[in-house]
Order: sequence, then structure tokens, then C-alpha cells
Amino acid sequence: MPDAISIIVPVFDEEDNVLPMAKEMAAAFADSRNDWELVFVDDCSRDRTWEKIAEAAEADSHVRGFRLEKNSGQSAAVWTGINGTDRPLIATLDGDLQNDPADLPKLLHELSDCDFTCGWRHNRRDTFVKRISSRVARWFRCRALKSDFKDTGCAVRVFKRDCVRAMFGFNGLHRFMPIIVQGAGFKCRE
Repeated sequence: MPDAISIIVPVFDEEDNVLPMAKEMAAAFADSRNDWELVFVDDCSRDRTWEKIAEAAEADSHVRGFRLEKNSGQSAAVWTGINGTDRPLIATLDGDLQNDPADLPKLLHELSDCDFTCGWRHNRRDTFVKRISSRVARWFRCRALKSDFKDTGCAVRVFKRDCVRAMFGFNGLHRFMPIIVQGAGFKCRE
């Protein structure tokens, strides 16, 4: 029987994206046998993000949210979502609609023979400087950490809750999750 999954989406000033994300997620999991929940974590947005989360939760029982009392960053929001859920599987996804929720069931399928799966951004919509910075960071990660992931910053991830034992909350966690989990001996696939 498929396992239940919590999909953690950190959001900050994303009022225009919450309802479309909830609809896209429902479509992505419409045919899934997995019991799923979409957990928005509002990082103390200055706009109507929290109200939109409440609206999405009212429209769909799969949706719920957490609201941080102060702006703490993406890593804190992800960590809050992980610790605020208890399902055996966890997924993460950015709230800016650059990630396709339809990729999550594909990554979920990959967990049949590994512990942690992560995507990589194929057609990044980043600036030239950001793309170059990412290449330089990858080069340093390969040399210093002996770990080669194409895109550790890609927020599309699905993993078994056991992997959380290797993690700890710190600023930047969301960028290093695959490296940390792999370094702890879990099998990862990008």
C-alpha cells in the first residue's frame, strides 16, 4: 500500500501563487493512491498569503498551513513544515510556481529503490549571474564535500522520513539536504 506524504511548500509574499499551487497539486495527485497533504508554511508574509492559505484549506481538505511569527527564511520554513508533520514520506517544493507539482509523483515512484530523490532545474529562469554562481558553487561542493549533485538548490524533493534523522535545522538547510542525507549513508538519486 502506498504511503502517506506531506508536501511542504515554504511561501513568502506569494498571495498570487497559493491558490494556483493548491489546484496544480490536486491535479498532480488526482490519480495517486497516496494519501497526501499540502502544507504551506508562511514565512511571515507582508501580503495576503496567509489569507490565501486559509482560503485554499477551506476549499480542499488536503491543504493546511503554518504561519511563522517572524520572517525566518526558507530553511526555517522548510524545517517547520518537516517538524510539523508526521507522515512517512515528505516532499518539498518552492511556492513560486517555477516547480511543476506533476514532478512529485514521478520522484515518489523513484523511492522504490532509494531513500531520497531530488530534481534539478532543466530550464532555469535565473539570471546569467545566478546560473554562473550556481556552477561555481557546484564546483566547490564537488571538491570540498566529495558530492556531485547538479542542483542542490532545486526545491523539488521527495524523501522518506527516516532521512530527517540526518538533518538539523540551520540557515541554508534547504540548499544542502541531498548532500547531508547522502553523507549520512542514505541512498540518493537526482
